[in-house]
Amino acid sequence: MSQTILHDLTPADLLLTPRGLRFAGRILPCSIGRGGLSATKTEGDGRTPIGLHRIVGMLYRPDRLPRPSSWAEVIGPRDLWSDDQNAPEYNHHVRAPYAASHEKLHRADPLYDLILVTDWNWPNAQSGRGSAIFLHQWRRPGYPTEGCIALSRQDLTWLAQRISPGTRLVVPPLSR
Repeated sequence: MSQTILHDLTPADLLLTPRGLRFAGRILPCSIGRGGLSATKTEGDGRTPIGLHRIVGMLYRPDRLPRPSSWAEVIGPRDLWSDDQNAPEYNHHVRAPYAASHEKLHRADPLYDLILVTDWNWPNAQSGRGSAIFLHQWRRPGYPTEGCIALSRQDLTWLAQRISPGTRLVVPPLSR
């Protein structure tokens, strides 16, 4: 990762630090992938990719929370995310019915009630580089993800109300 990016950080950037996700002068405790950080992320490795990413979407469950921002899009029962690296829709939002391997966005648990979508391996997904790096609600503090960044519901909602499309997410190589 370029040192220039770290020197050009502003309070409007999200920065992963050993203490949590820094934004607007606050540190938001978070969890990362069970495999730690990686500069060479692959599908299913459980790692959070190092690099400069951007927030490109926001999805939410209107049956569980109010719209967090004017640009947030609704998650419904047919909403899925393709994780089939051989499918043309790999690492894209798709709708049921969808025969290829996928992850349900409309879940029974609250993890995906609010999702901030990053541009990791998107929009021109390369097979095997990994899919669906989201910022979403954690199961509990410190519980690792499959590669996403997870926060408390309160912090995720606070963040969603203050970011905009294109907000930078900086994940530097660091030890946690």
